[in-house]
Amino acid sequence: MSELKNSGKRDVFSPLRNISVIANAGILSAIAIILGFFKIPVTQLIEIRFAVLPITIASYLFGPAVGGVVGLVSDIGGYILRPTGPFFPGFTVTSVVTGVIFGCMLYKRRPTLLRILTAQIVYTVICGIFLNSLWLSMLYGNGFIPVLTARIVKELVMIPVNTLMFAAVLQPVKKLVPDLTTMSRQ
Repeated sequence: MSELKNSGKRDVFSPLRNISVIANAGILSAIAIILGFFKIPVTQLIEIRFAVLPITIASYLFGPAVGGVVGLVSDIGGYILRPTGPFFPGFTVTSVVTGVIFGCMLYKRRPTLLRILTAQIVYTVICGIFLNSLWLSMLYGNGFIPVLTARIVKELVMIPVNTLMFAAVLQPVKKLVPDLTTMSRQ
C-alpha cells in the first residue's frame, strides 16, 4: 500500500477509512433502501425506479469503493426489509458494479450531461442489459437470449430518463455538499 502512495496513485479504498464518509455512506444506503420501495410505472414493462440515485451520489462524492459498498448494503438491506422474490446474489453483484461504474466515471469529475450520459450508457450495457438479463435467465430457467431480447428496449428507453434524473440530482449535490468531496480525499 505504501508503494501506491509513493507512486502518486490514489488508493480507492482510502475513503472507507474516514468516519464521516462511512456515516454518509450509511445514510445514503438507508435512503436507497427507502427509495427502493417506490417506482413510477410508465408502461407495463417500463418503470422509473429511484434506488440507484443514492448509489450514484455516493459514487460521485466518495468514489467507486464507497459506491460499491452503498450498492451492496442497499441491495441486501432492501431485501431484508421487503423481499420481492427469492434472494439472488447476482442482483447484489449488479448493485455493487453499479456503484463501481458510476464511481469510476464520475468521482473527482464535473458531472456534465455528457459524462453522466456516458456513465449511464456503460451502466445500461453492463448492468441493465447484460448482468440483469443473465441473472433473470439463471433465476427463472429461461434462455439468456429471449430474456435479453425482452429487456433491451426497456433498458435503452431508460437511458435518457435516468441521465436527466441523475443530472438533476448531481448538480445540486455538487453545490450543496462541496465539503463532503474534500472529506473523502483527505
